Amino acid sequence: MSGNKVVSEILRDYIYNSLEEGKRIDGRGYDEYRKVSIETNVIQSAEGSARVHIGNTDVLAGIKMTIGSPFPDTPNVGVMTTNAELIPMASPTFESGPPDAESIELSRVVDRGLREGHAVDMEKLCIKEGELVWIMFIDVHILDYDGNLFDAAALAAMAALASATVPASQFADQYPDYDLGEDFPMPINNYPIMSTFVKIKDVILVDPALDEETVADARLSVSTDPEGRVRAMQKGLNGGFSYAEIQDIVRKATEKGNELRDILMKSL
Repeated sequence: MSGNKVVSEILRDYIYNSLEEGKRIDGRGYDEYRKVSIETNVIQSAEGSARVHIGNTDVLAGIKMTIGSPFPDTPNVGVMTTNAELIPMASPTFESGPPDAESIELSRVVDRGLREGHAVDMEKLCIKEGELVWIMFIDVHILDYDGNLFDAAALAAMAALASATVPASQFADQYPDYDLGEDFPMPINNYPIMSTFVKIKDVILVDPALDEETVADARLSVSTDPEGRVRAMQKGLNGGFSYAEIQDIVRKATEKGNELRDILMKSL
């Protein structure tokens, strides 16, 4: 996310000059992520949880499950709700209070990537068609913000889902007329992964750090599945991309998605 803080001309010029010399201010290559780490099952009270670091960006995601009625137009499908919270502790640009435009955008982008990527087999979360389904809440908390919240939040949410257990036994007494069965693993169907790129002048970079985000002209986040299919895209900032640039970003997003997916699978 870009934020609205004022950037000194010295910093802006430093980033521009570094890119003209073919390097980033932290020494990474244009197509290189910062160090990525994933830790799962970090919240004992949650059905699934994960903490993700991308560089100094630190994101925590938790899964909670309950039982309720399905939507009328999808009577045999479970319900998924995603919420993102940007707490002031994570950044001086975040404010307490109701969700703002940034937190709403973050939650929607994460939700869309999981939903359109068919991360969970939602039909397996149906208890009785038209009557009862599992309702899944994905809560994303930003603990430290140093750029590229989209990728960190999406990865944390996917890792939390992949480590989750549906707590059927906890609800057996509340719903004695329904056969809830035993606890079972979250029915993961796919592993969509998001990769975010920014354009600074004519240079395109993956995984922008905060300083790079602040001077970026355009942003594009691309969610891909293991087969390399694009599942979701989100354009941000005022600048644009050419058709050739978008093609190149999609190709790189597939490559980077595979790299991040390998890290995810090793963490589970």
